[in-house]
Amino acid sequence: MTGFLLVILFSGLYLYLEQSGSINTLFNQQSLQQIINDFGQWGPILIIIFMSGAIVMSPLPSAPIALASGAAYGHVWGTIYILIGAELGAIIAFSMARMLGHDVMKRRFGDKIKIRWLQSDNHLMLAIGISRLIPFISFDIVSYAAGLTSLGYLRFALATLFGITPASYLLAHFGSEMANSDLPNMIVTILLLGGITVIPLLISLILSRRRNR
Repeated sequence: MTGFLLVILFSGLYLYLEQSGSINTLFNQQSLQQIINDFGQWGPILIIIFMSGAIVMSPLPSAPIALASGAAYGHVWGTIYILIGAELGAIIAFSMARMLGHDVMKRRFGDKIKIRWLQSDNHLMLAIGISRLIPFISFDIVSYAAGLTSLGYLRFALATLFGITPASYLLAHFGSEMANSDLPNMIVTILLLGGITVIPLLISLILSRRRNR
């Protein structure tokens, strides 16, 4: 029942944002930053809500929110708010999948929800952690898929936190440097973001080759 209510809640929220045109704001870092600034002391709460919503509701982007968080609150606090929101969203998605079950998730996401790659208990946490480092692997699909496994909440939360921390910090850092127009540091951050994308891909390739031997 709780899972069903969560689906209704987030579906209704997404439809409202889409119909009102407010959803376009979530794709624009500068517009987001202005809204966050307008909310004053409630800005961090807004970031957390936006981040968690972007994780649960697949079409919404999280990168502009992360950049706006860094621009508004700097490297450290910007990262903290991103982590709280992303972790909360991941746990909500994980919980929804666990409560609703495989059939409902498959109807929502189709074949993308297949979880054969997550079914090894020995590599489950590592697979989740690595997947969080790779930008083109859907964050929400991984969260929903993990909810259909036997993995416990704590281990899922830790694996997610491990995986999202580097990119969260770099996005917050990049957003902060954009706000300060610091081009050299922006270039360094872009290179680091590229690095944390390539490294997990190499690790995945090595693990795949070992399993195939």
